[in-house]
Amino acid sequence: MILRSLSLLLALGPTLSFAENWPQWRGPRLDGTSQDTGFPVSADGTMTWKVELPGSGHASPIVWNDRLFIAAAVAESEQRVLICLDRATGKTLWQSNVLKAPIESIHRLNSQASSTPATDGERVFTAFLDNTETEATRKANSGRVIGKGEVPKGTVVISAHDFDGKPLWQVRPGLFSSKHGFCSSPVVFEDKVIVNCDHDGDGYIVALAKTDGKELWRIERPNHTRSYCVPLIRDIGGRTQMVLSGTLCVTSYDPRTGKLLWLIDGPTEQFVASLVFSEQTGLLYMTGGFPEHHLLAIKPDGSGNVTNTHIVWRTNKGVAYVPSPMVQGEHFLIVSDSGIGHCFDAKTGDILWEERLREHHASLASAEGHVYFINDFGTLRTVKPGKSYQAIAESELGEKVFASPALSEGQIFIRGDKSLICLGKRSAKTASR
Repeated sequence: MILRSLSLLLALGPTLSFAENWPQWRGPRLDGTSQDTGFPVSADGTMTWKVELPGSGHASPIVWNDRLFIAAAVAESEQRVLICLDRATGKTLWQSNVLKAPIESIHRLNSQASSTPATDGERVFTAFLDNTETEATRKANSGRVIGKGEVPKGTVVISAHDFDGKPLWQVRPGLFSSKHGFCSSPVVFEDKVIVNCDHDGDGYIVALAKTDGKELWRIERPNHTRSYCVPLIRDIGGRTQMVLSGTLCVTSYDPRTGKLLWLIDGPTEQFVASLVFSEQTGLLYMTGGFPEHHLLAIKPDGSGNVTNTHIVWRTNKGVAYVPSPMVQGEHFLIVSDSGIGHCFDAKTGDILWEERLREHHASLASAEGHVYFINDFGTLRTVKPGKSYQAIAESELGEKVFASPALSEGQIFIRGDKSLICLGKRSAKTASR
């Protein structure tokens, strides 16, 4: 009977509906997509709860089963905190102090808690910057002429907590300096927590063991220039790749070893937005940055320096610096920081439409064939990709928004300037895929 039931379950497997958690920056695939259903298209009449958060921050919420996790900085106490909330009500279950440190200088569009946490279902990982002077930072800053607008070097702090808020481990993998402040969201891959620390100095990417924070590998980054790109990790072209832009190049590494697979020089100096990958076209898409603006479609099957061989199309139109883009079927959607939305033919790079949406810094998200745009002023637009601009709905969230949304089981979780907002009703119980 058990074997027969198992055989039936396997036979029905492709038709069974499973729900997804949203465990890290841009979700389970690191690309802003949800495969769940039942999501609202508007905030009007769908707000399940709205709760005020302590402190401030631009970190996105993450979701695991019945719990939400979010990071914040409380300026009055100089605390960087991890908060756990009940998914059903928004009630705070616990708040854990992760780090007490002087409040660092930041760009006016950044925060002291911009790094989105990540979870493996047992532990929650956070990343903050500690500006407290140490022997290492004192040595690094000694004799250094700190120009106008520049900042001294601080220390990156990566921490792990259990689901009850108990600290498990904390490590300091290296120094960091950027006049724009810190933002480096950890990514969970297999037994590792991976953190990109490109900065104005000896930049690095580090992989830490999830269980104890032990360093497993380290990549010394070239060019020593600040960038804030969260890596995309996917099986692409018959191999697992970790792809990111930053520090004057676009690079792909083996996330298991840190070995370089391929590299594209440039196309500009600084980057924030993450790359996305299209299963349909087989291409990667990169947008950035500063001081020049470029959008590239890249063949991901190269080795070594592929600058002159693997760029399929490129444009300087519709480029985003901060908001990460979206691939939806045959369409590539993007919104610039200044608020001009574009839809491209993902294969050819032809522009299908452009639309003024006002300033954006939240990254795009998608579900059920719809793409969600949330601008800085809290306007939520749900758009159906196509040859012309088609807004399914437009609604107001009631406060400014700089953080990217989290989608899970028919619910959208949005961090506003002061609050965490839940839209929609839970449509399923989370199960592992």
